[in-house]
Amino acid sequence: MQRHSHWPITDHWRRILTVSLGVTLAMALTGLLSGIIHHPLLIAPLGASSVLLFGFPDAAFSQPRNFIGGSFLCAVIGLTFTHCIGDYWWTVASATSVAVALMMITDTLHPPAGSLPMIICTLHAKWSFLIFPNLCGNIAVLCIALVYHRCTRKDPYPVYWI
Repeated sequence: MQRHSHWPITDHWRRILTVSLGVTLAMALTGLLSGIIHHPLLIAPLGASSVLLFGFPDAAFSQPRNFIGGSFLCAVIGLTFTHCIGDYWWTVASATSVAVALMMITDTLHPPAGSLPMIICTLHAKWSFLIFPNLCGNIAVLCIALVYHRCTRKDPYPVYWI
């Protein structure tokens, strides 16, 4: 059976367990915080974002600028299209394509954020979605990732902020 990893087998399993622990902590602590402040923070893209932040912390997609900026931009585009045009299938398609293009133009590409226009349209989300759960949930997960990587890595995270 061929593995698709370049790490030795012991490092491979250690890395899997470490990444899994990071994702578990991020989701659990963000969920706990959500209950404490009585605002939703956990949304589906955070699971995919956690894979990037904890599993591939050196990738451009995993840097704070991309994670926070891309998610914020996609949420703004999704909310704008949904509130100005309506919640049609072609609104989702248009908003997603515009959001991806703007993330590429602004160099804030974060693939999980591309799902935000669809989520916003499906939920008929209000403008408050921009802050709760989007921005605050992302900041919570990023703070957990910063502390986590400081404790578990030799290399600094993030590679860059802006």
